[in-house]
Amino acid sequence: MRLDLSRDAAHLTAQLVDIESVSGGEQAIADAVEQALLELPHLAVDRTGNTVVARTRLGRAQRVVLAGHLDTVPVADNLPSRLEGDRLYGCGTTDMKSGVAVQLRIAATVTQPLHDLTFVFYDCEEVDAERNGLRRLVGTHPDWLRGDFAVLLEPTGAMIEGGCQGTLRAEVRARGERAHSARSWMGRNAIHEAGAILDVLRAYEPRRPDVDGLQYHEGLNAVFISGGVAGNVIPDECVVTVNHRFAPDRDTAQAEAHLREVFEGFELTVVDSAPPARPGLHLPAAADFIAAIGTPPRAKLGWTDVARMAELGIPAVNYGPGEPTLAHTRDEHVELRAVAECEQRMRAWLTASP
Repeated sequence: MRLDLSRDAAHLTAQLVDIESVSGGEQAIADAVEQALLELPHLAVDRTGNTVVARTRLGRAQRVVLAGHLDTVPVADNLPSRLEGDRLYGCGTTDMKSGVAVQLRIAATVTQPLHDLTFVFYDCEEVDAERNGLRRLVGTHPDWLRGDFAVLLEPTGAMIEGGCQGTLRAEVRARGERAHSARSWMGRNAIHEAGAILDVLRAYEPRRPDVDGLQYHEGLNAVFISGGVAGNVIPDECVVTVNHRFAPDRDTAQAEAHLREVFEGFELTVVDSAPPARPGLHLPAAADFIAAIGTPPRAKLGWTDVARMAELGIPAVNYGPGEPTLAHTRDEHVELRAVAECEQRMRAWLTASP
């Protein structure tokens, strides 16, 4: 399909949605995006796999990165797209092809922006982190991502969400001693011992730190628990898996140190982590962005790929037209007025025009 960047973002969203692009199957949509961008003489276009990057080279003092993923979760009988009033239904409408449509419209129509622009369209965001196209770029082509400020057009309900929290998953082990359940007093039940781990979690008071003027709300919760050997055996091990969401005033190492302090006396193993990202709202580009969008920023309490930008030292925010609570649902849809409004506000920010 040939994408028509001269049409409005609502029409373009429908075009993008109708190109099925479940994670791992993004070639067709990446081909369409690349071809559309190659027709724009003011952009230099590069591609690696199914990730496409386009950049202006105007010699501006600052560079802004606009990023969005091309993939979706598996289709749930919600393709092709359908229009009902002002709502466009279909897989990926809110997460995040409406945001990608805004990116493409800006790429096509804002030829003399206040800042140099980099547009990133990447694959495999909805699956395992090692397949993530933005992560791949960070490792293989970090120069393609050079910038001073970034906006990830993930669905936020057209609200600015600054940075993101980090996430850390750890296994906390309680040890015991095996015995026959008929002679339980000869052993020590590790599942019973794990009660002390749960006591720690129940008593835990999460921080609510202020970072760059935004209040984050941390969390520490059990997400899995496993233990037991057989129906007649006193178990010698019980594992409680905990997930810690931490604010961007701490890095991953500091978050891990905090957990080891909280669970002092227990065996703790970190099994997965992803770093946070500071919002960088003190930067001039961020201040201009907030003024142009016209809504007060709030903290991003989840994790998003703005953290990839943070790895490169690029402060970032999340801002997109989709409603996040509709993402991945069978009835996923986007309000087309929100798509148009998002494009208008982004354009005002990048051109300083009303």
